Order: sequence, then structure tokens, then C-alpha cells
Amino acid sequence: MYNLLTEPLIRYKTDSGELPTATLPQIYAALVADDVASFSALRPHQRHAWHAFLVQLGAMALHRAGKDGSDLPTDAGEWAAMIRGLTPDWPEDEPWQLVVDDITKPAFMQPPASSTGREADFKANVSTPDELDMLVASKNHDLKASVAITNHSDDWLFSLIGLQTMEGYAGAGNHGISRMNGGLGNRPAFTLTPSNKVGGHVKRDIATLLQRRSSLLNGHAMVNQGINLLWTVGWDGTESFPLNKLDPLFIEVCRRVRLVSRIDGSLFGIRASSKATRVEAKAMNGCMGDPWTPIDLKGNKSLTLSAGGFTYRRVTEYLDRSSWALPILFAPTGQEEHYLVARAMVRGQGKTEGYHERFIPLRRGVVRMDSNRGLDVISKERVVEVGKVQRILSHAIQVFLARGDAAKVNRDQLRLVHQWCNRLDKAIDANFFEDLQDEVEVEQSQGNGSTVRHDWLQEIVFPLARHVLYEAEDSLPCPSIYRYRARVEADGLFEGRLRTEFSDHFRNQGDPE
Repeated sequence: MYNLLTEPLIRYKTDSGELPTATLPQIYAALVADDVASFSALRPHQRHAWHAFLVQLGAMALHRAGKDGSDLPTDAGEWAAMIRGLTPDWPEDEPWQLVVDDITKPAFMQPPASSTGREADFKANVSTPDELDMLVASKNHDLKASVAITNHSDDWLFSLIGLQTMEGYAGAGNHGISRMNGGLGNRPAFTLTPSNKVGGHVKRDIATLLQRRSSLLNGHAMVNQGINLLWTVGWDGTESFPLNKLDPLFIEVCRRVRLVSRIDGSLFGIRASSKATRVEAKAMNGCMGDPWTPIDLKGNKSLTLSAGGFTYRRVTEYLDRSSWALPILFAPTGQEEHYLVARAMVRGQGKTEGYHERFIPLRRGVVRMDSNRGLDVISKERVVEVGKVQRILSHAIQVFLARGDAAKVNRDQLRLVHQWCNRLDKAIDANFFEDLQDEVEVEQSQGNGSTVRHDWLQEIVFPLARHVLYEAEDSLPCPSIYRYRARVEADGLFEGRLRTEFSDHFRNQGDPE
């Protein structure tokens, strides 16, 4: 029941505003035609899970069919045949059905059990798809749990994919995926795309993975003709799958769960605990060759995004090739990659710490990492410059809080000062990468972007820091009898340190306006 290959179960919106419902093969055909604007039931935090699923499945189906990705099929029937080619042992399409009553057979993203007696393991009911989802919402503080009482089959589809391919550790018997560093990690995306549309991104990633398949195998334990869909393999929760039996693009499942259809056709879920992780990969620290995930070279572990999200400082850090190995899908392909895409669902100890997504528009050619002074190097230099300005700003605000007496500055003031430095950071973050690319373009064309750097500091960074300082002086507590002196001393220290530490940028210039 609910066969993804033959029944229209997935709702989406076309560029013309139509709202069709399609089969999975029809979705692929629409993506290749670049006629998908959005998916009606897809929640923001599920975007990477759905994108990665479509790309991994599409690339493996094409590879198994002997295609090289140079010309993706446009016919839904051809996509259906290729997808079925991944599951030849199941002529009734059980691996593509949301509901299969026989628990010894696979259902979509639902591994089979060894015997019908294992039905007793499934003791926990899941009444709504959002309850199945990977979001930690049980305490109802942020996002209410189990509210999707009125739901559609694609609500369950997206929740299943999110759970099985993105979830972490959630207590005894609830293990996480292999493609993250530890149970409290996350599976981020840090990649390039030629388009901000769903279809363009999916097509680019499928074609790239097919063209670079040999690179996926180098240095990893997975094998070329390994198992690709782990929900087609039996699992009673007691045994783990070795990496040397898996395809490098394998789609995993980390939980034992089954969907059940009620008499009225509505769905609910049942789940069971497991004693072992589905994939034996603890020693890998998430270094699984995931084509979207950067690897920390110093710690030999995959990126776990923190609650702060993809700030300009974090993005700059991940671009540093001396510290991070960028994923295979970050490398330019010869197409025009117009966006840097960063996504991650951050998981804390028993809580969700936010979904973070950032699209950074890129100009022609700036993404190249083969020059001595490219996007990675110049962004790092600019972060250092901002850090110097922040330290000067922090010192000036501390002097103001000390009523203008620099000798009375103390660490107890740092809590108040920190929020103002963060305010400067956010102001710079808003246009950091747009401003950065001005210098990168000049470096690539002329070999010297110092004038652009000077203008950025003088026209953007320094004025923003002054504005934050003046706001802080207007807002922070200071007895009126000391306020004038405090402002004069703080402003004088700020301007004096700027001129000392950035002397090259103040030659032949008068006082600031």
C-alpha cells in the first residue's frame, strides 16, 4: 500500500503555481525539467535529508543502470525502471511501499524483521508524523509535538527519511546514524549549487557524484558493488552492518519502525528499540565520505555544527583547507556554481538547538580554490581584521563602564560588553561575503586588492564599530556626573587604538566625521 513508484503521494508546487501530486519517478522527471518550486509537506529542517535522499538514490539508480550522469532521464517511466533496478529481489515493490503488513518484508525506509514473532518488539505507537520526526519536541517548549493530526502520506514520507538518515542518539535503544560524529552530532551540508531551485541542485549533485564515483571509494571502507538500501536488509536490532559491504552512497536506516494503515486509510507508526547501531562505524567519527560533510583534519572527525549556526566566522573556518577537508560536492564542476549552501539541524543534550540554513550568492569564478589568495585566504584575513576591531571596541566599552578610568577596567564587565561585540559581528555578517567578493575579484584580475580592503575597513567596519560604541554609551549604566568623562575617554581610546593598530589605513586622513 502507498506505493511511491506507482501512486501519486508526493505534493509539490510548480513554477507556474500548480499543485500536483506525483509518484517518486514523476518527481525525478519534474526535477530534471526544473519545474519544482517547492514541496508542500517538506518542513525546513527536512530539506537536506530529502535532498540527500533524492541525490543518493538517483545516483545509485543511474550507476546500476550503467549511466554516467551526462544526460539525466526526463521520462518518469525510465526513472521507475532504474529505481526498481536497485530492488530486483522485490518484484511487488515492497521496499517502495509506505505500508507492508508482513513484518518480515521491507517497507519504505522500514527494515524487515527475521520472523513474525518480532512484532512483539514494536511496543511504542507513533500517532502523527511529527512525533516520528527527528526534532526533539517532547517538552513542548519550542515546537509542539504530535500536532499533525491531519496529515498526508508525504508527511510520513519526509519524517521517515529525516528520522532514518539524520537522527542521532536519543537514549537507550535509540541509536543514531553513522554519518555524524557521535550521537549528539549532526549531518550538515556544506556544498555548492548552480541554482537556488530544487531541480538544479539535485541534478548537479547527481551528475557530480556519478562523475566522481571513484573518488568516493578512495580512502573509505565501502565497496563499489555494495548494498545500497539498508532498509531492504533484515534487522532485529541486535547486529550491526560492516562498512565493507556497503555502497559509498548507501542510504541508511538507524531505527526499527513500521507504518500501519487503519481501517479508514489513515496511518500511524509503531517502533521498537535496538541493542546495536545499524552500521558499525563508531571508530570512523563520522568520516564516512559523505559528499556534503566537511572533515576536521586535526581531529579526524566530521563537522558538528554548533548552536551558533553558519556565521561568517564559521563559514570562513570551514573554507580553511589547512584545517578542513571540504566534501566532494564542494569542488567546482565546470558549471557555474552561483551559491554556497550550508544547512544543519543542531542537536543538543536532550533538546533541539535550532535549524540553520544559509545561501551565499557567489560571483563568477570566485569559488576557485586554486589561487594563492582566493575566497578562503581573503575571508580568513578579514575575520582577523574584524577580531582586532572587536577587541578595540570591547576595551573602549569597558573604559566607559569604568567611568572613564582605564585603570579600573575589570573582567566583571565582560558580560555586558560581549553583547555589544556580538552586535557588531551580526552587522558585519549581513554583507560579509558580498563585500569579500569585491576583493577576491580584484585579486584574481589585478593581483592586489589592498585598496578594496582599505575601503571596506574605512567605509563599513570602522563606522559600524563606532555606531555600536555610541549605542553602548547611550544604553549602558553610568552616573551622569561621570558620563561625559566616560564618553570622552572611551571614544579617545577607541580612535587612538584604531589609528595605532590600523595605521596603514589612516595615513593622510583627518578625524572621523
